[in-house]
Amino acid sequence: MKFRVERDVLSEAVAWVVRGLSNRPPVPVLAGVLLTADEEGTLTFSAYDYEVSATVTVEADVEEGGQVLVLGRLLADIARNLPGRPVEVATEGAKVQITCGSSRFSLIQMPVSDYPQLPSQADPSGSIAGDTFTQAVHQVSIAADRGDTLPILTGVRVEIDGDKVSMLATDRYRLALRELTWSPGSPDASHVCLIPARTLSETAKSLGAAGSVDIAFGDASRSDGLVGFEAGQRRTTTRLLDGEYPKVTSIFPTSVDTVAVVDTQALVEAVRRVALVAERNTPVRLRFTDGQVAIEAGTGDDAQGSEAVEATLTGPEIEIAFNPQFLLDGLGVLNAPFTRLAFTQASRPAVISGQAEADGESDESYRYVLMPVRFAG
Repeated sequence: MKFRVERDVLSEAVAWVVRGLSNRPPVPVLAGVLLTADEEGTLTFSAYDYEVSATVTVEADVEEGGQVLVLGRLLADIARNLPGRPVEVATEGAKVQITCGSSRFSLIQMPVSDYPQLPSQADPSGSIAGDTFTQAVHQVSIAADRGDTLPILTGVRVEIDGDKVSMLATDRYRLALRELTWSPGSPDASHVCLIPARTLSETAKSLGAAGSVDIAFGDASRSDGLVGFEAGQRRTTTRLLDGEYPKVTSIFPTSVDTVAVVDTQALVEAVRRVALVAERNTPVRLRFTDGQVAIEAGTGDDAQGSEAVEATLTGPEIEIAFNPQFLLDGLGVLNAPFTRLAFTQASRPAVISGQAEADGESDESYRYVLMPVRFAG
């Protein structure tokens, strides 16, 4: 195998495919990246760990086609630090020689025959705008569980019904639901799957800059348990989580007694400041009265903090307490100038959504449900 490729093209491609490689793979070959050079002038980089696969194809000046497997992270480190010149790569016996200007590296070839077969990409089920996809995934994945006690809650539940997409995640303390539209391949498209939140987040970040992302849910009859994403020359698949997701939409309150509308940025800054005195696992208290919300933390002999922010209140006054980080997480992804907080009572979940104007309509496409924390008194 022998090819020549631009340094930036090589560095970016390798960095992208190795981003999900484990530092301690179950078998040594899974630490490798597979390079496939085609004499038609393309070079494909692939990485796979039985859970996630990533493939990217770039243009290269290929003199001799072939395949080699080398340590992925080592190649990424070398490529990133090479001088800004064309890079020549060639096999020589059991080694892969990398030359760039006066820099020379020699890497050990790993056995290609031991490398697992990459999962095949199913035909796209539809496509979604890259920026919309990134924003939606970011909004829901914050509510996914990060622990291992209930693996099913570490996923984002994605449901497709025609051109409608619902993304949902919960860790039992909060729940995030984003509803959006996409362009399905078939008008009666119908899919429900559970995608690991961490992988989905990384995929959205790395592919979302593209104008459009193709999503392949695979063939239900084939049920290979994979979902695939493709944008430009980048393709990735991930294994889905197994199991029945709990029916959590019943958490949404059926009626609302009190609604408060607050400037999002002012509320974020005030909660962040007051939370500085909140000891670990202690809540911030929010007291909504006509014209303002008073935010407080700390009691008795502990450090205390308080601040008031203007608010428009409809309905009875209410005092409620939240985990400050969970509250900030939800406010941070609203992407709206105003926040609408809807309450039934202090012991029931609150629903947070965004508004473009203080006296405008609430944008219900994203809703963040937050469980209150009981506080003394």
